[in-house]
Amino acid sequence: MSTARKGADRLFWFLALTGLIAGLVGLWTRLTVGHASANYGSYIPWGLWVSGYIYMIGLSAGAFVMSALVFVFRVKALERIGTLALLTALTTLIGALLMIWMDLGHMDRVWRMVLRTNFGSVMGWMAWLYGAYFVLLLVEFWQAMRLRLVLQADAPGLAGTLCRILTFGNRDASAASRRRDAARLRILGSIGIPLAIAFHGSVGAIFGVVGARPYWNSGLTPIIFLVGALLSGAALLAMVTAIWGPGKEDGDNTAIVVLIGRIILGLLAFDVILEWAEISIGLWSSLPAESASLKLILFGHYWWVYWGVHVGLGILLPALLLLFAGKRASAVGWAGGLIAATFMSVRLNIVIPGLAVPEMEGLRDAFQGPGLSFEYFPSSAEWLLFIFAVSTAALLFLLGKSLLPVVDHDANPDLEPQLQGGPGHVQ
Repeated sequence: MSTARKGADRLFWFLALTGLIAGLVGLWTRLTVGHASANYGSYIPWGLWVSGYIYMIGLSAGAFVMSALVFVFRVKALERIGTLALLTALTTLIGALLMIWMDLGHMDRVWRMVLRTNFGSVMGWMAWLYGAYFVLLLVEFWQAMRLRLVLQADAPGLAGTLCRILTFGNRDASAASRRRDAARLRILGSIGIPLAIAFHGSVGAIFGVVGARPYWNSGLTPIIFLVGALLSGAALLAMVTAIWGPGKEDGDNTAIVVLIGRIILGLLAFDVILEWAEISIGLWSSLPAESASLKLILFGHYWWVYWGVHVGLGILLPALLLLFAGKRASAVGWAGGLIAATFMSVRLNIVIPGLAVPEMEGLRDAFQGPGLSFEYFPSSAEWLLFIFAVSTAALLFLLGKSLLPVVDHDANPDLEPQLQGGPGHVQ
């Protein structure tokens, strides 16, 4: 690993561990005082935690679809990052589920969503879709790793021991077993694509079906969620690949990162078009409730979140990097990191402004009391718990890529038959 990569690796370990330690304060506060430490209330019942949940769910769905380019569509140029994409999807999913679990009023009743499901509810469907997606991710990740676990099972130390355990006694490395692995991966990935679209589309549907919130109530809302997921997940994978992707030296994975950069640029353009359509039509139609939410985003107290964080750091700067320095892995990595990090502002600007506009004229002044406010900014406890969820996902990723042979730095040709699935590729 090059000096630059080692430095980045240490930095992310430091940030993840520091975030986890600080986030434990938020976790303790949530477990001891419940929702009393949060700043949302009766009028704005969803806040930072729901926004963080749909943000991380989008990262997971987008990273998974990128893995499908390898295992389903067999894009050879990306074949060496398939398992890295699956690890990214799995760890961000865990962070998202942790985040939404903490948002529940009665965390101990989460099992009822599965065992007592109301299938007339979109949330009821989501519980089953998330469960199926989580199981599929685990199985597909193990299947993608199986041959590598076998090849590393005799390595010394903790990593070797873990690889031996995770082979579950299956030490077959024959050409036939590799072809079976490739076939199973293609089936699992093919099942996972509609599943990822369904569960993240259902997140968008939760917002889109709320007729009382004109800002959300649109058939375009699930599509916006899906495109945003693809963009943010691909952007995160670009950063991850630029730092930890295959190759002993930084330049060895440039072609992979550059290709992901081109995908990101196309998705970014599509996302901007959808966003422009949503904002321009909403303002032009001048429906009071919808235009009021849009004006809050563009010109309200937190205008800088949209114009500075989202447009400036999340669209313009990454677009310039991809257009004028897109042939450099470091530039694409920075662009991907900026998009992935700032996409949280997009999720906040979906959740909060839709709730911050009174449903009835005069409601703002009709009642006074704790929680009866249309003004919201996350409390320190909310931020700390969000940091805890993000740091947990980051640490799981760092542990996974450190202890498991997720990344093939040596470009071992023995791994290619599993990824390509053709007998002609067997060494």
